Amino acid sequence: MSRLRIVVDRLSDWTPYYPSDDLITAEDFLALDGAAAPEEATHVINLCGDLDYLETGYYVSLLAEARRQRVLPSVEILNQLSRQTLIDLQLAAIEPLLQELDRRRALAVEPQTFRVIFGECREPLLAKLARRLFERLPHPILEATLTKRDGAWRLTALSPQGLSALADDEQDLFAAALNRHSTKVWRTPRARRRYRFDLAILVDPEERLAPSNKIALRHFIRAGRRLGIDVSLITHRDAGRLAEFDALFIRETTRLDHHTYRMAKQAEHEGLVVIDDPQSILRCTNKIYLHALLGSHKIPAPRGQLLHRRDMEHLDERLATLDYPLVLKIPDGAFSQGVVKIRSREELEAEAPKLFESSALLLLQEWLPTDFDWRIGVLDGEVLFASRYFMARGHWQIYDHSSGKTRSGGFTTHDPADVPAAVVKAALRATRLIGNGLYGVDLKQIGERVVVIEVNDNPNLDAGVEDVVLKEALYTRVMRVFLQRMERQLAPGRGDTRPLAAPASSLAATPAAREP
Repeated sequence: MSRLRIVVDRLSDWTPYYPSDDLITAEDFLALDGAAAPEEATHVINLCGDLDYLETGYYVSLLAEARRQRVLPSVEILNQLSRQTLIDLQLAAIEPLLQELDRRRALAVEPQTFRVIFGECREPLLAKLARRLFERLPHPILEATLTKRDGAWRLTALSPQGLSALADDEQDLFAAALNRHSTKVWRTPRARRRYRFDLAILVDPEERLAPSNKIALRHFIRAGRRLGIDVSLITHRDAGRLAEFDALFIRETTRLDHHTYRMAKQAEHEGLVVIDDPQSILRCTNKIYLHALLGSHKIPAPRGQLLHRRDMEHLDERLATLDYPLVLKIPDGAFSQGVVKIRSREELEAEAPKLFESSALLLLQEWLPTDFDWRIGVLDGEVLFASRYFMARGHWQIYDHSSGKTRSGGFTTHDPADVPAAVVKAALRATRLIGNGLYGVDLKQIGERVVVIEVNDNPNLDAGVEDVVLKEALYTRVMRVFLQRMERQLAPGRGDTRPLAAPASSLAATPAAREP
């Protein structure tokens, strides 16, 4: 059976392209028996023209979702594209890009209308904008109109298009973009026999302090494939391809106002297994949320105080229970950034206004000097690794950014059985409040006292550091959790409906030779 269905209004719409066994008309697709449909395909590309609410194209996406198939576009995207206010909400973040294009004189014609085909377009200067539109509103073919109003460019129209709307000179782009978009769907027969699931690892090749180094990523790929999971590396530019996969593993530093969170949300909506899931990202990236969460559940943490901008006017009252030195933190700092040691009231009055520029609330905590922090890695409610991260030489933090270059201290990794029981217990208690994903709990131990400093989603899993004890088994354990969750995603009682030896798709999405 094929893993793909390309749905068109009429078979004649596909005339410019090579024939394909994956092609089906909307009428035939809608007539498929609902019980058998999941065996027919796991991915659906809806190229119908009439996508309005309750019209034929709309029902193609609706029934595909009801049959537990991945469909592009999704019903949610169709609903958003039907309402300008929802489009505006999704695309508010592209205004700086429009301003940049205006400065580069890339928007010389007004109004500017162009087609976005699987995130690509014919106009080289608009390529980044086309990709951004597809990431926010994944749809095979969109027509966008830009208009200049009051001296500023605005996206004034964005409408979904069917395959038949393409002009002759757009068909080459469509074929190439479709091939690039769906490379993983049209795999060789050998690949289809080997792998039951597809997993994407989100990375940023340019990130200096990435959560996993290149060697670790290779270990993840090998471990997944040994378990029958085809593992691929993707970047934020592949957001429109998420529906091709069964799971997303984020190995890029996460932030809320960032594509990592948006892609986690999108993947979750598409029904993928996601680590780390959006809820975990939301809960872990804000230190103020964690401070309140740990405190309300009586989990030991450093004594601290939330500081609002207006609290600077009556500091004595706010600091009555704390003694200097203190540590001042922004809510969403990472890798020791946005964390300042405060030795006096004068330093607090000097440093706080700088951090208040990015947040209305700051976290002020007691300073607890130690030679190292414990990092307990927890996956699916169980300890995955236990490491000690030592402070950078001559510095009070693990990472030292003071010289313009980032320095870090050493590490040791231990068998969890050798870690003090109080450390492991506190780590597991903290992660139960977050979820069942992958977390790194930072703790300090001062004598008999153990405190949770923070819970990190997306913790480092680096070859030569966190894998020192388990070695290859660490990567296998991570991939096995994905495997178990993907298997649970299958319809109850149905078993795995995916054939292990599907025939290769006959589609080579290249325009067929046309008569001159």
